[in-house]
Amino acid sequence: MKYNTDKVLETLNLVKHPETGKGLVELGMVENLVLEGNKISFDLVVKSGKDPFAKSLVKAADRTLKFYLDEDIEVEIKEKVKQFESVKFKAPSKPLSGVKNIIAVSSGKGGVGKSTVAANLAVAIARTGAKVGLLDADIWGPSIPTMFGIENARPVATQEGGKTLIHPVEKFGIKVLSVGFFVDPDKALIWRGSMASNALGQLMNDGAWGELDYVILDMPPGTGDIHLTLVQTLAVTGVIIVSTPQKVALGDARKGVSMYQQKDINVPILGLVENMAYFTPAECPDNKYYLFGKDGCKNLAAELNVPLLAEIPIVQSIMDAGDKGHPIALDENDPMGKAFSALAQAAIDRIEWRNRELDPTKKVEIKEGAGCSTDK
Repeated sequence: MKYNTDKVLETLNLVKHPETGKGLVELGMVENLVLEGNKISFDLVVKSGKDPFAKSLVKAADRTLKFYLDEDIEVEIKEKVKQFESVKFKAPSKPLSGVKNIIAVSSGKGGVGKSTVAANLAVAIARTGAKVGLLDADIWGPSIPTMFGIENARPVATQEGGKTLIHPVEKFGIKVLSVGFFVDPDKALIWRGSMASNALGQLMNDGAWGELDYVILDMPPGTGDIHLTLVQTLAVTGVIIVSTPQKVALGDARKGVSMYQQKDINVPILGLVENMAYFTPAECPDNKYYLFGKDGCKNLAAELNVPLLAEIPIVQSIMDAGDKGHPIALDENDPMGKAFSALAQAAIDRIEWRNRELDPTKKVEIKEGAGCSTDK
């Protein structure tokens, strides 16, 4: 047998209850664990026979055991109805406590190249010598594993001080965590908002990020539960908004900026990035064709009084590099590699300005029956 009782319990604690965000073992929901040959059996304690989460937790426990231990093991789980109480585990440490700057890369709508910008920005900043992490918070469309060529990577989990830690996968000198490491890439991820928020919370709270200069967050498009979870959990240093030049995308980008600038959220906007700004054919390198309009983000940045950090053109090599798992920012001699290096420097300069001139960001606290408030 490749595993023992402690290892099985550690693995089962990776399964979080959607209501609390705590692990099954931490909640006291695992009883009568038996390991026999290639079979694992235990009772899953639920509060009632109509627990709406019971079936999904059984499936999640089965998948998690097979994923981390052995896909050929036989798992038998019986539901046991009784009132469970949380086991007293050591309180988790502050999420990303060793990270100096937490930068969210966001967009008002999908399809504007946000993840491509996030991946290449992380690589370009790392090439300056900084210690960088990349958290793929795009829960329903995680693409960072593909862009980094680590689709088949499996993060290692360890138990330290009563807490399960998930160790990021390292590639190109960057620490990477993504929900894409834990789901079938060929199947749609059908989660309610609370389940998605809990999954993101687990990557933030349980990630063994260590000491880093920057963590880049690849956010899902739009505004919603995930964004609120983010600002409630982390004191985000600032946000970079990605948009394309056309009117529809700019309208959604404006809404995204408005959300982060709300009084009770108040996360600084570091600037805008215009992606797919123009097209230059290889045979006419001096020509620029503005397929989606000209100066859209430039005008929006002026309207919002924030910098335009970069204009990234439509270039096939950017897409090809991402599909091959080798971000174009790795090539310092490629014109697009240089473009992302310039973006990285502009972002770093803006972050340094923000930290020098503005007060530290506070986490948002939502109080029942009241609006948003902030807390350190």
